[in-house]
Amino acid sequence: MTIDALFETGADHQADAAPSITIPRPDDWHVHLRDGVMLRAVLPYTAAQFARGVIMPNLVPPVVTVADAHAYRDRILAGRPEGSDFEPLMTCYLTDNTDPDEIERGFAERGWIAAKLYPAGATTNSSHGVSDLAGLAPVLERMEKIGMPVLIHGESTDPEVDIFDREEVFMEHTLLPMLKRHLGLKVVVEHATTSGTVDIVRAHAPRMAATITPHHLVINRTSIFQGGLRPHLYCLPVAKRESHRLALRRAVTSGESCFMIGTDSAPHMRSAKQAECCSAGVFGGVTALQTYVQVFDEEGALDRFEAFASLNGPRFHGLEPNRGTVTLVKKPGVAVAAVPIGDEDIVVFRGGETLPWSVGGTKP
Repeated sequence: MTIDALFETGADHQADAAPSITIPRPDDWHVHLRDGVMLRAVLPYTAAQFARGVIMPNLVPPVVTVADAHAYRDRILAGRPEGSDFEPLMTCYLTDNTDPDEIERGFAERGWIAAKLYPAGATTNSSHGVSDLAGLAPVLERMEKIGMPVLIHGESTDPEVDIFDREEVFMEHTLLPMLKRHLGLKVVVEHATTSGTVDIVRAHAPRMAATITPHHLVINRTSIFQGGLRPHLYCLPVAKRESHRLALRRAVTSGESCFMIGTDSAPHMRSAKQAECCSAGVFGGVTALQTYVQVFDEEGALDRFEAFASLNGPRFHGLEPNRGTVTLVKKPGVAVAAVPIGDEDIVVFRGGETLPWSVGGTKP
């Protein structure tokens, strides 16, 4: 499937007169592709923008064994559009019963690239997650020994903690002690949303990094309530105050190697979002690069976009940057408003809006 088949652009503007930026093909270091019909519906959009993707394992049931990871990878490869070379990088879902030997075997065989730590009950399909972090010590010690990163959904699940404070509480009471206990462990804080988290990541680089989503760079917590409740902007971690959004923008445009793309694109059917109990997740895979490059342009940092988008992630994970390129053009474009699935659809983040940047094309 071609870029033109997925994205509409403003036909009344001359592409050859528009400023553009060409970078090595980027990777998405945190993406949810789901499974079945939803996988086949959303995968083409991620594959059109990114060469590789770190695939989240929170399926039902979750990806907990090497065999699970191989089977899920096969389903993703089978769902790629014709001609796509998108490479899924698999992860293991950590539980209270994870076997360190299985972790090491999967990493040695490249069955997975990292393990995902969900505090039990923290977000979508996390009920099988870790409830006893102390009991996970043998697994983390093994990961530390073999150089395997742990990807952390960093939120407290204490019901007494305010939802806007859950990341801060987790960082102070859980993450910092973990870093002291496991001095060699490689850690990625997923979808960082606060200035405090940014500071912690900086202080512990290079063995620590953070992914930052496109939506947390352009919305704050007020956005969720503007003109009424906006369920399609609700995600976990929830967007924070404006001061935190600005701190995230400074972080991604700083040129520091500890920050990388991670869209956390998390599709849910419209009926699950516009529901009595709204599912958490923003489906941003369609408009991710357009949003990221807009932020860098607004911050006067286009010269630093290549590092954030294409180099920092591979460096942290010990991989080579991609050989192909993607071109982004400062030409107004409109992405699809929603992705249909049968009688339903998935609402696209910033879909249907006129965005100042467009995806111009890719080269292998």
